[in-house]
Formats: sequence, C-alpha cells, structure tokens
Amino acid sequence: MPRLPHVLTGTLFVLCAATAQAAPTASQPQALKPLLETLNERLNIGDLVALTKWDSGKPIQDSPREAQVIANARTLASERKLDPQDVAQLLAAQMEANKLVQYGLLAQWQAVGAAPDTPRPDLAGQIRPQLDELQTRLLQQYAEFTPYRQDPDCPAWLAEARSGLTKDALHELALTRATGELCVRVKTP
Repeated sequence: MPRLPHVLTGTLFVLCAATAQAAPTASQPQALKPLLETLNERLNIGDLVALTKWDSGKPIQDSPREAQVIANARTLASERKLDPQDVAQLLAAQMEANKLVQYGLLAQWQAVGAAPDTPRPDLAGQIRPQLDELQTRLLQQYAEFTPYRQDPDCPAWLAEARSGLTKDALHELALTRATGELCVRVKTP
C-alpha cells in the first residue's frame, strides 16, 4: 500500500505529460522554414571550415573574426530596425553552433587519423564570402520571423521544423544550439 501513492503520482505525471505533448499548436509561421534552412546551410558550411582548420592546423576559435562578424551584424540590425542586442545573440549562437560542428568533426577525424578526401575551398576567398551572403539572408529571414518569437507555440514550431532537416546527430545538436535564441519566453509578473 505505501507504494500506491507513488504509482498514482507517476501515472498522473505520465498522463499529464502525454496530454501536454498531444495538445495541438497553431500552425508554424511561413517565415520559420526558410530561416531554419538558412541556419542549416550555414552549419553545413562549417564542415568546409573544419576541413580548412584540419589542413592548416589553425584553432577553431577565432575571436577577432567573431567580434568583427557581430559588429557588422549590429550595424545591419540597426539598418533593418532590429534590436542590435538580439541580432548579436543570434549571430553568437550561429558561431557557437558552427564551432560545435567543427570540434565534433575534428574529433572524428583525429580518431581515424584522417579527414575526408574532398576538395578544400579557400577560407578567406570562398567560404567567408558565402557566410557573409548567408548573414544578409539570415537577417532578412530573422526580421520576418521576429513577430513570432514570443508566441507560446514557438518552441513546438522549432522542434517540428528542425525534425529531419539535418544530416546527422552532430548537425542536429548544432542546429538546436543555433536556434536556441529564436524563441523568447514572455515573463509574467
């Protein structure tokens, strides 16, 4: 008999959790899918960055470059009437997610003693211009998604939209990190 309350409590918890998960959410906004596709595209470029870092032996962390990217993003945010701090956080999340991919790939390649034998684009001449173009597109898509950031369904939309978008568990984790700044919980007094 002493176990009965724990069983009932556990059963109620499972039923409540199942009900909460089954609760319908509003349709995700059309602005979300293109935004997530761009974030995913940016993460996939991280694979190429990792190859250049493998070949050059340079560290993944590039603080001066990151500071420059964030400063540029703040300027673009002001021009687009977006909150510069929000945009800086968004871009910082993208860089952290990208580094997560790079560290993960380098660890995999170190474990087997070799990186894939694929063409290596030039970091400064080819990859960074792609990233800069993606940043412009990302900010436009972010601006279109901004009105939905505080919606209570935002986390559910993100989970649904991320599902099946990436090519492996490493990139799924990185995309989760990249989208960590998209939804904003509204604080209640």
